[in-house]
Amino acid sequence: MNDNEKELNRIQWIGTANRGFAQQAQEEVRRLMPGVKFRTLVPTETFLADTPGSWADITRLIQDKEPIFLRHMQPVEAELGLQHNEGDLASAVGLAERICLDEKGGSIAVQVRIAERTDVPFGASEVKTAIEDKIREQSGTEVVVRHADRIMSVYIGPGAIYAGISSPEDNLSDWSGGAIRFQREENQISRAKFKLLEAERKFNLHFGDFRKGVDVGAAPGGWTSLLLERGLHVTAIDPAKLHPSLLQHPRLTYHAKNAGDVKLAHNEFDLLVCDMSWSPRQMSRLILDLLPALKSGGTAVITAKLMHKKPFQTVKELEHDFAKELELRQAKQLFHNREELTLYFVKK
Repeated sequence: MNDNEKELNRIQWIGTANRGFAQQAQEEVRRLMPGVKFRTLVPTETFLADTPGSWADITRLIQDKEPIFLRHMQPVEAELGLQHNEGDLASAVGLAERICLDEKGGSIAVQVRIAERTDVPFGASEVKTAIEDKIREQSGTEVVVRHADRIMSVYIGPGAIYAGISSPEDNLSDWSGGAIRFQREENQISRAKFKLLEAERKFNLHFGDFRKGVDVGAAPGGWTSLLLERGLHVTAIDPAKLHPSLLQHPRLTYHAKNAGDVKLAHNEFDLLVCDMSWSPRQMSRLILDLLPALKSGGTAVITAKLMHKKPFQTVKELEHDFAKELELRQAKQLFHNREELTLYFVKK
């Protein structure tokens, strides 16, 4: 398809970023797709994009060079104005029904989001249930919650109902809006564990495949606890205290001191993780001193704080700092990140 044909063939889609980072997500999309137009749906978080080309064109571009800040996307194949009354529920179901007319076989998940401060007399769960019932009645397609072949996405608000159907891979996340929810466990040490769980999923890692890991800045031990659960031998480094429940673990070595004062054997670890509150450049100097302990081909998962809201500069600086030692595979602002990014490296 040439540029003129793409311009004639435009598609709308909804993009979502972590709150406060929609501008960065739009900047990345603009670099990939000249001619894109944006309209805000939820300030600093959710936007409507109007892009030259087809949905297949757009998702191919996004998947070839996935943006750091675009957390979730969904196509808009149909749209209706919002009336702000009970009739909007029937409108949402009718919109989804129209899109699903040709959907047969396989499985489908229904995801419904209602934007904050959208005045409708029903909740997302009511819309979801009504659409699921209609899909079953209309086509007999299996309706599932997770691991679906296709996702029916419905977004309501603030002024319209938007709907589209796509594969989970095209949406970047198979969670509604990319809001990945992990169940909090009894006696869980910290919510920081969710960040590492999400990184494992996003970067297609399997921590159980690693043998020995070092956790830099480990306290109170959320990341260490996950690696121990996965069966690794873990060396945790932090002058602050680890949670008492970890201290007697037979596969834990704990250095209650600054990382700069710890001497690690060369090529001892196949995994290094770090989630510290230091500035990115301070963190990179610390990690560089520890990298001889990571084997060639080993994995590093590192959180970088966005101290001055200069995310693209931060990624460039860290990539430069680590260029001789680490290859950056992906940088992503995960759902469980806040003013930070998670970076996935492999040791050269």
